[in-house]
Amino acid sequence: MKSILTSFDEAVAEIKDGSTLMVGGFGLVGIPENLIVALAKSGKRDLTVISNNCGVDDWGLGLLLRNKQIKKMIASYVGENKEFERQLISGEIEVELLPQGTLAEKIRAGGAGIPAFYTPAGVGTLLAEHRETRMFGGKAYVLEEALTADFSLIRAAVADKKGNLTYNKTARNFNPLMAAAGRKTIVETEQLVEPGQLDPLHIHTPGIYVQTLIVGQQQKRIEKMTISHEL
Repeated sequence: MKSILTSFDEAVAEIKDGSTLMVGGFGLVGIPENLIVALAKSGKRDLTVISNNCGVDDWGLGLLLRNKQIKKMIASYVGENKEFERQLISGEIEVELLPQGTLAEKIRAGGAGIPAFYTPAGVGTLLAEHRETRMFGGKAYVLEEALTADFSLIRAAVADKKGNLTYNKTARNFNPLMAAAGRKTIVETEQLVEPGQLDPLHIHTPGIYVQTLIVGQQQKRIEKMTISHEL
């Protein structure tokens, strides 16, 4: 059985100043909301955060930005977060922006124990500066190194007590990759069931990658809502 906690503050207590974190989700979909809130309350600083984006101004990773807890952000886009944009332009935060596919593959490689790989994405741009480039089949490829983290903060729809996880729809975008690439994976799940209750064919992350579980209900906010009005 895995470590099953009831306090989100306890769940993030091992995270230290200067830690590197992977945080699952895409926009505000599939983010570990309660773990992020607890981390914001903890005051841990100088964090390197690897995530697709950085939430919005008042929710998700935007809470850590507002508290100036993030030292470096590795992401694929700035998103709807004005504070992220402000800190990036002012130089208050170090930001590494990557093509989304490259970011995902760097995380996947880290979880698979692959130290680096070649990709055509970014060749001939600023991304390729000071990086090894090689020709394969007459086409240029740039070397990208894998990403790992001290901790991965993950959100699942259902988990069993052995740490096997299933995700809901687009929450699978980054959570499964990050669950494998963290040295310690902390999972916030909406539902916790007994071993054997999950259909093995529907398990997205096997329990071998998971160390800690906690049950939490999420607000499931929408990053940006557009409503169509009939004429």
